[in-house]
This record gives sequence, structure tokens and C-alpha cells, in this order.
Amino acid sequence: MMRPDHRAFSLEQYRARLRFVLVLLLAVAVVLVARAVDLQVLDDGFLEGQGDARFTRVAKLSANRGNIYDRNGEPLAASMPVDSVWASPPELMRAADQIPRLAEALNRDANWLTQYITSNLDRKFIYLVRHMRPSDAAQVAALKIPGVHLEREYRRFYPSGEVTGHLLGFTKRYEDIGQEGLELAYDHWLGAEPGAKRIIQDRYGRTVEDIESIRAPRPGTELVTSIDLRIQYLAYRELKAAVQEHGAKAGTIVVIDIDTGEVLAMANQPAYNPNDRDDVSPARYRNRAVTDIFEPGSSIKPFIAAAAIASGRYHADSVIDTSPGFVQVGVKRIPDRNNLGAVSLTTVLAKSSNVGMAKMALELTPRQMWETLRAFGFGQSTGSGFPGESAGLLHDHSQWRRINQATISYGYNLSVTPLQLAQAYAILGAGGIRRPITLERVEGPVRGERVLDARVARELLEMMERVVSEDGTGNRAALFGYRVAGKTGTAWKAGAGGYSTDRYFSTFGGVVPASNPRLAAIVMIDEPSGKQFYGGEVAAPVFATVMAGALRLLGVPPDGLDRLPPATLVQASQP
Repeated sequence: MMRPDHRAFSLEQYRARLRFVLVLLLAVAVVLVARAVDLQVLDDGFLEGQGDARFTRVAKLSANRGNIYDRNGEPLAASMPVDSVWASPPELMRAADQIPRLAEALNRDANWLTQYITSNLDRKFIYLVRHMRPSDAAQVAALKIPGVHLEREYRRFYPSGEVTGHLLGFTKRYEDIGQEGLELAYDHWLGAEPGAKRIIQDRYGRTVEDIESIRAPRPGTELVTSIDLRIQYLAYRELKAAVQEHGAKAGTIVVIDIDTGEVLAMANQPAYNPNDRDDVSPARYRNRAVTDIFEPGSSIKPFIAAAAIASGRYHADSVIDTSPGFVQVGVKRIPDRNNLGAVSLTTVLAKSSNVGMAKMALELTPRQMWETLRAFGFGQSTGSGFPGESAGLLHDHSQWRRINQATISYGYNLSVTPLQLAQAYAILGAGGIRRPITLERVEGPVRGERVLDARVARELLEMMERVVSEDGTGNRAALFGYRVAGKTGTAWKAGAGGYSTDRYFSTFGGVVPASNPRLAAIVMIDEPSGKQFYGGEVAAPVFATVMAGALRLLGVPPDGLDRLPPATLVQASQP
């Protein structure tokens, strides 16, 4: 019997299998070639998309917030370029051995940085440090650590610091969004809109190529304020010195250009530095000049006198009998410091007689007084647009009783802001014309609304000059070579149990030069301690110093040289 040829069978089987494998490989090659042609020729967008997904980024194009300037072009707020360092945790962890180097460059603890990164592995974007100096950030970029990137941002800087802090306010710490003051009031004007562009980056996060612009950045618009930084510095310095000298709780000063209604200076104490707010209480952020109200005391008397003169029943020489030094209104006795006897209305203002003012006010109707006070802006906003501005407190005349009418005449039972009071004095200085208050620079003069007869306003200014004379309560507000019209005010502060007899608001308000007024100002000192607490002692000297400097800076010619003794003029003219 013959045995089968196993070798021939195995050879045939081998050849069959070889043919199968060859066919299979050929088929796979055809499929691969077809797919390659499809991807690279017919449908090349897929590979481009995959490449873009790995190396293409949408980069933010930062835009400058608008700068803020004083009326003469001095910068008050500017945005400075800074860099923020951010990372992609998953990408950074691939180079975990570089974290200690990164921590050293960022001035951070290495253990803290490692924990921070590992606890955010599910995120693709985290900030490591915000607002680094560009030179320091460049050192971080030089490390070329994968997953670490820089982003250009801007940080708000206030060159004048606390001198203009309450006025300007500030933005959010890491965002250009106004939070207080003019930064908030004009946020829609100053705010910028960042742009965006598509770029290609290498694995170190460096830009290789700009592909396209998605959205162009829109910088913010600059704001030119009404503030004169020279006068602002002067007001800040003198107010701070007075608050410290008298151990006061706080203080405020406002200076207004009478012809335009522009606020040339506005300062408060205590102040704060908007460049460094870490250790400052939020209570210090508020601008007391527009948000805080107080009872003005005798500084309201010129406006009650305006109502009396406008009624036709009184004039500067009208005699009011203040004997025996007090007046009884219901159960309340209203006293004077001294019994002045029968004196003119001018003397009532010069000596600040509460008795004389109360008797005169009770001869008017409540409506006459109320309408005059409203005409001067009391009980309503000045329209400055400053955030949080108070309208003060002035009840409708229908709610007044005789005692209210009497106490309002010398500055109680109504409340005002320093800005309101400054505007009222500016109206007197403008000859009875009320102009809107503004914190933007305007080209004057500005037309306004007449709220008081010019004759009455002129008569009042002449009467108020007596206040600043040697025998008046405001003689420390006098200026060399200039005529000053003003009024002192000293008011007890109200508390939970009634009025305190040892805590005061001390005020002086006035206009200069009295013959042709250019500036109006209010100085208010809150709770001066010590022996001096009257407005004529505490606030009037601040007014005098600030106004003397402001008139010199603005080049306003003297109007009172003819009232100086000849010897004084000769001495002043000598070198």
C-alpha cells in the first residue's frame, strides 16, 4: 500500500494561505491609500480641525479703560499694563517636575502650588498670579514650562492717591468695572470692550501665527473732570491740617466755580488711598460731601434772610429787637450768647443772632420760607450724578409748626449735604441764578435759572461782608486784598437722647471776591474737640487759606485794595 504525499499537500496549503494573505494585505493597502486620499485631498478639513484643536487658541485682546484727567490735563486715573500668569492643570502636570521652579518664579510656596494645581485637574484654565509687573512675568515665560501662559491685562492707578480718592472712587481689583465715585458714575463712558483673535501656539504657549481677528478691541473714552488738581491739593492739605489740629472726627470742603457750576475741589477727611485698599474700612470709601447730611446751623441764615428781603417786609437796615436776649416760642426758649438789643438785620447776620432770625422768620409764612429754601436747592439733589448723592431733608411747609419755623431759621430741623450748601452759596454769588452742579469740565459761562432777584442777592452779599469784618463772627475768613462775603455756622449734633452740648458741626460758607464773585466754598468740620469749636474759629481759617491760594492760581484780581490802609499797600509793594 502506498502512503500519501504529505509534503505535496502541505506545499499546496501553504501556497493557498500565502495568496490569501497577499490579497488581504493588498486590500488593506488599498483601504489605507483611499483613506489617505480622502483625508488629505477630498476631506482635508478633518486633519486641519484636529491640528487646530491642539494648537489653535482664541486669544483675548485687552483694551484700555479710559483715563481720567483734571480740567488742565493732569492724569487722575490711568490704566497701566500688567501680566497675569495662568495655567492649564492637565497640561502642566505632564511637567510636574517643573513646579518648584515655577513656584520660585511666582514667589509662591511649592507645596501650595502643587496642591492648587492637582486640585484643579478637571479645569483647563486657572490663574496662578494676577497683575504681575511685565518684567517679572517675562521671567516666568522664559522658563518655557508647558501649560503656563501669560495674559496681558491693565491695572488702574491713581497718581494723586488719597487727595482725590473719595472723588474718583475705584474699580474692581482685577476687572475694569467701576465700583465707587466717578469710576462708577461714568463706567459706561470709561469702560472698554476687549477684543479677540484666533492664533496658533507652540507647545510652550508662544504665539506662532495670527490666523484671524474675531473682534477688534474698543478702548474706553477719556473723562475730563471739572477738578483743578492744584486747588484740590490745596483743599486736601488745609482740611487735613485743620482736622488734625482740632482733633476732629471728620471734615469736608467743596469749592465751586460760580460762573459754570463746576466743582473745582472736593475733599474729605479721613481719606483713603484707592491704590491700596487692603486695610481700609468700607465706611471710609463714601464721599461725605455728597452722601452725608447734617444740620447746617447758622450757615443757613443768609437764605432765610433772602426769603425775608424777597417778601418786601425787610431790608438790610430793618431793625429787629432781640431784647432781652432770648425769645420764647411755645415751651422752647431760644437764646443768644449776648443781649444785642435792637439791631439791624445786617447786624443780626454779622453777630449770628438766633433770636433776631427766629423773630424775623415768624413774621413770614411757612410757604415763603419753604419756597425760598427749595429755590436754593435744599431738599433735592444737586444733579451732580455722583453715586449715592443725598437730597437732604426739608419737610413740606404744611407739616411745620411755629417752633419748626423758628428753629429752621437758625439751621435746625432740616438737613443738607456740603455740596447742597456750597451750591446755595454759589447761587447767591451768581446774583440769584441757579446753575446745575457738574463734575465734568464745561466751557463757561453756563446759563442757569433765576431763582432770586438780583437786587436781593446783591443786598445779601453786602450784608454778609459784615460777617467777615473785624466785629463779625467770621473775621478769620478775611483775605488780604479781597472782599469776602460769608457766614459761620455752629450746630449741636443730634443723638439718640437728643442734642449733645459738647459735639458740634462747625461750618463756614462764602463767596469771593464779593464785588464780582468767582468762587463759592463750604468748609465743614465734624466734632472738633478742645476749646475752639465755633465755625468762625475752626472752619473759617481753612476757607481763607484755600480761597487765597485758589484766587492766586486762577489769576483773579483783588477787589478790596481800596479798603486797605495806605501804609499796608506801601509795605506790600516793597520787595
